[in-house]
Amino acid sequence: MILNAVLFGHGSHEAAWRHPAVRATAPLDLAHWTACARDAEAGGFDGLFLGDILCLQDHPDLHPSETLDPFMVLAALAAATTRLTLTGTASTSFNHPFHLARRILSLHHLSGGRAGWNIVTSSYPQEATTFGWDAMPPTDTRYEIAQEVVEAVQALWSAWDGIDRVADKDGARWLTAAPQPVRREGRFGRLDGTVNLSPAPYGRPVLAQAGSSAKGRAFAARHADQVFTVQNDRASARAFRDEVRVLAASAGRDPDALAVLPGVVPFVADTRAEAEAQLAELSELVGQQHVLTKLARFIGLDLSGDDPDAPFAHRPEDLRDNAFSNSRARLLVADAQDRGLTLRDMANRFAAGHGHLLLVGTGAEVAATLDDWIAHGAADGFNVMPPMLPGGIADFGGHVIPHLRHR
Repeated sequence: MILNAVLFGHGSHEAAWRHPAVRATAPLDLAHWTACARDAEAGGFDGLFLGDILCLQDHPDLHPSETLDPFMVLAALAAATTRLTLTGTASTSFNHPFHLARRILSLHHLSGGRAGWNIVTSSYPQEATTFGWDAMPPTDTRYEIAQEVVEAVQALWSAWDGIDRVADKDGARWLTAAPQPVRREGRFGRLDGTVNLSPAPYGRPVLAQAGSSAKGRAFAARHADQVFTVQNDRASARAFRDEVRVLAASAGRDPDALAVLPGVVPFVADTRAEAEAQLAELSELVGQQHVLTKLARFIGLDLSGDDPDAPFAHRPEDLRDNAFSNSRARLLVADAQDRGLTLRDMANRFAAGHGHLLLVGTGAEVAATLDDWIAHGAADGFNVMPPMLPGGIADFGGHVIPHLRHR
């Protein structure tokens, strides 16, 4: 069972930054990230994952939206850890393949071969305008760009295949041969050269991807080592995993080379009542204006005239495709319909983990659910999204992982 600790600033819960136990400006300091990384490694996690967005989000005056470059943070954490895979997010829409290839390989060397790249196409309209685009292109177009960029990055890395770094001082020879230039042309522009850093002596960095649309699933099956997904029940999670494995085989890959990792948001304590109290406490701190704006953008609906305390009136079939999110939006709306949630309930549910599986209970109860999903072919592991940082990492490591080891 692969377990990645997913770190989003103060935690995965939108209101985590307002909790009395959390220092509001902590994610701007290296000490915060170092504490998270050391707790994750000590607790038994396999990897550390940092997300990224290339813009200020809605209402930056009401909610923290400042973020550090994830690869700079992970480079520092390479010195504070020895075992964790260090995966950072970088956009294919707004990065040239050369910069991506070298940045990821730099982390690979600094960490002793533990680097990972979470491939994203970006989705916020603010990101598009920041980089001079009139609007964010449709999903299919963004994945076409991603295909060009990822192939170019892989070609830059592969250009070093079969070339050894001999570093022979007496013979005045650094390499056994010079890598050949890589020639590519795409919507990222032109490429005619080599990346000035070899992957040797390490293998290729881990590639992760989180798309759930038809294009996203096909892309992940073709390229990803780890497929991040949003699933709320075991049956749909198994169906997703089965489909991705079939797509991987169709692309000429070994399905076992892919690990499907649903996201889970754990509220865990000695008793279920204590865990539920943790969730309720954070729900009371949710800034409704910020979360409702973010939810509306996420699902592509105008919610300004909706009564927050009336049953959520929209259905999955009401949604139109948007450049921000489609598959997860439909999951959120379907979940609200199935559970009979009000808009306020849905906003609080969204604030807790943006639609990922919410697990509230004791360590034994959470471990039993994770083990059950693995046993029934619904996952190869999980992206664990602690609601508050850094405490949530130690909570999961102390309460859940010992039960997983025992089971």
